[in-house]
Amino acid sequence: MSPFEPERLDDAAFLSEGDPSGMLPSVASSGAQVRTSHRSALEAGVSRLSGEGRPRAVVVAGVGGSAIAGDLLAAVCGGGVPIPILTVRSYRLPGWVGAADLVIAVSCSGATDETQTLALEAVRRGCRLITVGRPGSPLAAIAEQASAPHLPVVPVAGAVALPRANLWALTMPMVAVASAFGLVEVGPDVVEATAKRLEDIAHRCRPSSDSFINPGKTLALEIADTIPMVWGTSPVAAGAAQRLASQLNENAKYPAIWGEIPEVNHNQVMAFDGPLAERDIFGDSSSLSLRLIVLRDLDEHPQVGKRRAMSVRLAQDRGVPVSEITAEGTSPLERLASLIGLADYASVYLALGFGIDPAPVSAIAELKARISQ
Repeated sequence: MSPFEPERLDDAAFLSEGDPSGMLPSVASSGAQVRTSHRSALEAGVSRLSGEGRPRAVVVAGVGGSAIAGDLLAAVCGGGVPIPILTVRSYRLPGWVGAADLVIAVSCSGATDETQTLALEAVRRGCRLITVGRPGSPLAAIAEQASAPHLPVVPVAGAVALPRANLWALTMPMVAVASAFGLVEVGPDVVEATAKRLEDIAHRCRPSSDSFINPGKTLALEIADTIPMVWGTSPVAAGAAQRLASQLNENAKYPAIWGEIPEVNHNQVMAFDGPLAERDIFGDSSSLSLRLIVLRDLDEHPQVGKRRAMSVRLAQDRGVPVSEITAEGTSPLERLASLIGLADYASVYLALGFGIDPAPVSAIAELKARISQ
């Protein structure tokens, strides 16, 4: 792998050539995904769900980028939601899931093995089922056989056909479902504010914007040649922290650790006293050191705010550099989007700075091929 070269980020020709699949345009399509996918869910009749009675629990079945959409749904609904919202990333539903519960099976392609298995298990258990995925897919066929609603993942111009590039196309149908059940209030005003927030980020993080004023490029420069520990200060910020870590993994093929305050204060914080806490400027230039990235939310608990401030001071006292990013917007959905939009751009720019094509995931493909043998 080539070393990280900052000048690549301001080379328009290199950014275009190094991103042949179009991950940067895909990130720029996020605002359009929010509008189009929410409108499509409404047109599919999700509002009729309100007359069917609220389920005992909502279980989102999915893996990878689809599963993160389930985590984001729970974050948007918030801690005051009257029923559990759980994401299952495996081949088996929890034993307590049954006829009183709603299972939302989510797969961008509609062909994910784990998700199909869980959808079929939900049908056998008599659960209420909704599927989200590509029209005409195996997952859509399961929904049709079970007489269950299927919410299509709507393609948006500029977005490549990868789950991580269609996060909002996967998330917004579930948000519409939750809104129909009265678990969260997401009306047209919130949807439009969220889409506009993502479009503003796309403008500020556009490839033609120089690194010194481009927040996506700036964050990539800060992460480069460090091991990022990404901490969120609320469920919304923790959802964005998880998204940043997974995007660094998939787009930049780069390691990252994520968590939520206060939990990280009981384990991850000890890394500040370890061998990666401070880089030796006279040692091996290829060695990596920690960087703390704190994603802040206006809705953080007062004690969390105190822990955040003390954590930042503790890191700085030990020579660990810190990046703090604060969510913008009013609603949980908009605040979440403000953090994720920046995270997505940073992960793609980090990949390009290393000369890596962000789209391919050869290790995942190889693992799937070996399993299928």
